[in-house]
Amino acid sequence: MSKSHLSAEVLLSALEQAIDATVIIDDKNNVIFFNKAAENLWGLPRQDVIGKNVSSLVPLQHRADHDSFIDTNRRTGVSKIVGTSREVEFSRADGEYICGELSLSKVLTGEGRIYYMGVMKNVTNESQQRKILILQNDVLQALASDMLIQDVADLLCRRVEGFVPGAVAVLMLIMPDGQLRVLSSPTLPKRFRTALETVQLSPSAMEKLRVDPKQANRLVWDSYRSLGISLGLQQCFSTPVKTQTGEVSGIFALYSRDDARHNSWPQRIVDSCIPFCALAFEQNATKQHISHLSNFDSLTGLLNRSSVHKVLEGMIAKQEGNHHFAIFMLDIDRFRDINDALGHVYADQFLVEIAQRIRSIAKDGYIVSRSGGDEFVVAVPNCRNDDAIKFAEMLIATIAKPMQIGQNTLTISCSVGISTFPDNGPDSESLLSNADVAMRQAKADGRGTYRFANSEKNQVAQDRLVLGSALRDSLARGALNLHYQPQVRTHTLELCGVEALSRWHHPHLGNIFPSRFIAVAEETGQIEAIGRWSLQESCRQMVQWDKDGIHVPTVAVNLSAVHFRNRALPEYISNLLDHYKLTPDRLTVEITESVMMDSSSDTEEVLQAIRNLGTGLSMDDFGTGYSSLSRLTRLPLTEIKIDRSFINDFEHDTNAQAVTMAVIGIGSRLGMTVVTEGVETEQQRRLLEELKCDVMQGYLFAKPLAPKDLEQWVRQRRTIKNLAEPAGKAKTVSEKNKSN
Repeated sequence: MSKSHLSAEVLLSALEQAIDATVIIDDKNNVIFFNKAAENLWGLPRQDVIGKNVSSLVPLQHRADHDSFIDTNRRTGVSKIVGTSREVEFSRADGEYICGELSLSKVLTGEGRIYYMGVMKNVTNESQQRKILILQNDVLQALASDMLIQDVADLLCRRVEGFVPGAVAVLMLIMPDGQLRVLSSPTLPKRFRTALETVQLSPSAMEKLRVDPKQANRLVWDSYRSLGISLGLQQCFSTPVKTQTGEVSGIFALYSRDDARHNSWPQRIVDSCIPFCALAFEQNATKQHISHLSNFDSLTGLLNRSSVHKVLEGMIAKQEGNHHFAIFMLDIDRFRDINDALGHVYADQFLVEIAQRIRSIAKDGYIVSRSGGDEFVVAVPNCRNDDAIKFAEMLIATIAKPMQIGQNTLTISCSVGISTFPDNGPDSESLLSNADVAMRQAKADGRGTYRFANSEKNQVAQDRLVLGSALRDSLARGALNLHYQPQVRTHTLELCGVEALSRWHHPHLGNIFPSRFIAVAEETGQIEAIGRWSLQESCRQMVQWDKDGIHVPTVAVNLSAVHFRNRALPEYISNLLDHYKLTPDRLTVEITESVMMDSSSDTEEVLQAIRNLGTGLSMDDFGTGYSSLSRLTRLPLTEIKIDRSFINDFEHDTNAQAVTMAVIGIGSRLGMTVVTEGVETEQQRRLLEELKCDVMQGYLFAKPLAPKDLEQWVRQRRTIKNLAEPAGKAKTVSEKNKSN
C-alpha cells in the first residue's frame, strides 16, 4: 500500500470517527461521504443518503437555490460562506427540531477535482436558549414601554412563529364569564379562530384546567381536531397561563402544520412563553383596574363625575337633527342625618342600595353616575319634557320605598333637578351645573320633588360662579381693602372706635357691594379667609395710625358664624396682637345673631376663649334675628349693636323708640356698651342721647372712610354741629349711599 493511499485511509477513518457530523459532496453535488455522527444528527441511515443530491439534507427554505449556489462557486471560485460558518435549522427524519452550525470547506485534489466538505455541529440547546432569551428581552421591553396587551400578544406570537417553522401561535384570554377570547393569532385560519371563541368554560372546567394543564389541549385541540386538520393544522402544543395566585387567566397554544410528535422544541418554547403571558395578563389587569378606579365610583360601581362628563360630551357630539336628552341630578334629602345616625358603614350600604334602585329603573342606553357624596346623575337619551316628568316621578317614587339598612327601616326622599340638551346648555359642564341649580331649587321648595332648570336662576348661579372666582383671585392678590366708619360717644362726640368694613373694586366688574360679595364668600367657602385677612389688616392699620399720631381706641371686625367653629381662632387673634404689639382692648370682634343661636360647645368655648384674651365681643344687628335673652345673659359679650332698621323713622315711631329704650336698658343692666347704628339725623341723635345710648354710628357723623380719609376726619375733630344741617331739616342718606 502506498504512502498516499495510507494517508487517505487514515483521513477517512478520522472523518468517520469525528464527533461532529461530516458530509462530503462531489462535483455533481451528490453525497459521497456521510459519517456516523451525520447519521445520528439527521436520523438517516448512510445507505439512504450516499449517492443522492445533498439538497435532501438542506432545510426546505434553502433548497431552491442550493445547487445553483454551489455551481456558481465552482465556476467563479467565489463563495461568501466557504471557510465561514452559519446557523441552519432543519427537522430530523423523526420530526425533531435541530439547529446546527454549518461550516463549509472546499477540497482540491491533486487531479484538480473540487469537493466540498460540510461539518455540522449540533447547537440546538444553545440556540433554543438564546432564542428564548431574545424573546424574553423583546417582550419585557414591550411591557416596560407600556404597549397595549394586543400589541404585546402580536409581538410574542410572531416571534414564536419565526422560531418554529410551520407553526401557528395563539394567545387566548379567559374572560370573567368564562368565555375564551383569542387575543392574538396572526396566522390562525379565521374559521378555527371563530370555533375557539365559542368555548365557554364553566367553573368546574376552570378548576380542572387549573389542576391539570393537559386540559388545555382538550379544550383548544381535541374538540376541534377534524376542523384543524382540514385547515392544515396537524398538532397542538398548549399550556394554561396562571396568575401569581394560581388562577387560570388564559391559554397559550402553538399549532403545527407538520407532524411534530417527536419534536420537543414547540412544547419547550410554549412553556418558556407562559411567564411572559402571565406578566402581560397581570399588567393588563392592573391597567384595567387603574382605569376602572379612575372612571368608576369604587363604592357603587357607577361612573364617577369625571367619566360622566366624557360620556355626555360624546352624547352631545353624536346628536343630530332634533335629538334631545335630559340630565337628572338626584340628591338624597337629609343624608347628613343618616350619616350621623347610622355611621359611615351603614351610610355606605345605604348609598349602594340607592345606586341599585336607580339601576333597576334605568333602561339600556341610560347613563348612571354617582357624582359625589349622595348625588347621582342619570342621562336619558331622546327625552323631552313629558318623558322627563314621568322619569323624575319614577325616580322619586323608587327612592321613597322603605329601605332596610341594618336593623333600621328608613323611608327617605330625594330632590331632582332636570336640565335638557340643547335647551339648557351646549356642553356637559353647563348641563350638569344647570341640573344642580334646579335640584337645589327643588330642595328649597320643600324636598321630595323635582324642578326643571330655569334660565333666569341659572344666570344668577353663573353670575355667582364668576363673582366667586374673581373674589378668590382678588383675595389672593390682596385686592380687597378696608374702610372704617367712626363710632362716637353720645354725650361728648369723642371718637371711641371704628368698625372695619370690607370693600372690593374689581378692574372689570367695578365696585361690588359688600352685601353681594360677602354672600358669595359664604357660599363659596371664602368667608373665613376674608375674616382672617380683615383681622390682620385692621391690626396693621392701627399700628400705622399710631405711628402717624392718629389714635383710634379700638377697631371692630365682623366675623361670620363659620369662624367660631374653628378652635384655632383665639390663638390666631392672640398671635396677631402679639405680632403687632397691640393690647387686647384695641380689638373688638363682632358676631351675628346666628352665632348667638349656635348652642354647640365648640362655638361657646371659642367665644369664651376670645373674651379671655381681653378682646371685646360685640353682638351685631341685635333684634333682627331670633335673639334669646337667656342666651344673651350666658354669652361673654361686652357690647350690643342695635340694628339700623330700628332707627329708620325713629323720630316718629313710638314702638321703635320703646324697643330701643328696652335694649339700652338691658345692655346697661348687663354691663354692656350699647351702640346704635344708622344714625342719620339730628333728631335721632337727640332722642338717643335722652335714652342714654352709649355710642352712635352713622352717616350723621361719617360714612365709612378709607384710612387716609379717616386720618383727616380725626385731625379736623368734627363736632355734631359741623355735621348736622339746621334744626327742623332732618337729613337722610339714600339707601344706595349707606350700603356697607
